[in-house]
Amino acid sequence: MTRPSDVHHTLTLRDVSEASGVSEMTVSRVLRNRGDVSPATRERVLEAARTLGYVPNKIAGALASQRVNLVGVVIPSLSNMVFPEVMTGISSVLDGTGLQPVVGVTNYLPDREESVIYEMLSWRPSGMIVAGLEHTDAARAMLGRAGIPIVEIMDIDGVPVNHAVGISHHRAGRQMGEAIIAAGYRRIAFLGTQMPNDHRARKRLEGFEEALAKAGLSLVDREYYSGGSALLKGREMTAAVLSRSPETDFLYYSNDMIGAGGLLYCLSEGLDVPGRIGLAGFNGVELLDGLPRKLATMDACRLEIGRKAAEIIAGPAMEGATVELLPKLERGDTIRG
Repeated sequence: MTRPSDVHHTLTLRDVSEASGVSEMTVSRVLRNRGDVSPATRERVLEAARTLGYVPNKIAGALASQRVNLVGVVIPSLSNMVFPEVMTGISSVLDGTGLQPVVGVTNYLPDREESVIYEMLSWRPSGMIVAGLEHTDAARAMLGRAGIPIVEIMDIDGVPVNHAVGISHHRAGRQMGEAIIAAGYRRIAFLGTQMPNDHRARKRLEGFEEALAKAGLSLVDREYYSGGSALLKGREMTAAVLSRSPETDFLYYSNDMIGAGGLLYCLSEGLDVPGRIGLAGFNGVELLDGLPRKLATMDACRLEIGRKAAEIIAGPAMEGATVELLPKLERGDTIRG
C-alpha cells in the first residue's frame, strides 16, 4: 500500500521571516536567543517558526551536505522490552552503511516527543524513525518539512507523515477478542498501563471492544495505570479487578509484563487457569517463556519492524509507503481449548 510523500522542501530563515513579517537577521537573533528583540516580536517569530515546523540548522556552514550520518530514533520507553528489540532490528540493517542510530526517549509524553524531535532535527540527520502516528501539530509539521525520509513505526492505523511500518493494532485487538469469545469466555475485563497516552494499546482496546459488541458483550470491568509496565503492577491491578468483579472469567492485558504479573497472582490464589479464568497479553516477549504457564499473547513483529524501517532509511529514495506486518496469535496455556 503506498501513499504520496508529504516531505516538502527544507524551510529557511526566509520562510520564517516572511511568515512573521520581520527581517531574516531578526529571526536569526530570536532563534539563537541573541540581541535586543522586543517580547512581542520574539513571540511572533517563535509562533511563526512553530506553525511552519521550522527547525534551526546547528551545522549550517559546517558541512557542505548539511546532513550528518545520524538516524534519529524516537521511542516512548527503554524499560519496555519491546523497543530494545526494535533497536536491534534497526542496528542490524544500519551496521556497515555509515549511518548511526541515535535514540531519544519520550516517556509517552507528547510535549516531550515534540522536544526530542526538535533537538534531533536541529542536527540535520539523514533520516528519522519515530514510534507511533500520533504527534502534536508542531511535531508533525517539523517532520513533514524535514526533507529527509521519515518512518513512523509500530502502527499503521492512521495516515503517516511519509512512511509507516507496523501492524494494525485495531485488527490485533479484534482478533484477540474473537479468539477469547470463541473459547467460551463471557465476563471479560481489560487492564492497561500508560493509558491514555499509549495510542497503540488504545487502538487494540477499541478493536477488542468491537469484537465483544458484535457478540453482544461488553467489558465487565477495566483497570488503568498511567505508569510503566511491571510484574508487581500486574499483580496489583489483577487483585483490584478480581476484588471488584469476582465473576470475571477473562483478563485481557495491554502488554505481556503486567499479564505475567496477573498470571502469577492468579496462580498464587489457587485459581484454575485457564478453566476458571483465562488471561492474555500482547507483544510475545520471550523473556516470559519460563513462567509456570505460557501466557497467551500476540507477536508485535518488533524485530522485523526495526529492520524494514532501517531499510527504508538506508535504501534509495522512494515515495511514501505503508508496510503492514501481520502478528500471530499465540494461545499459550491461558486460553481454554
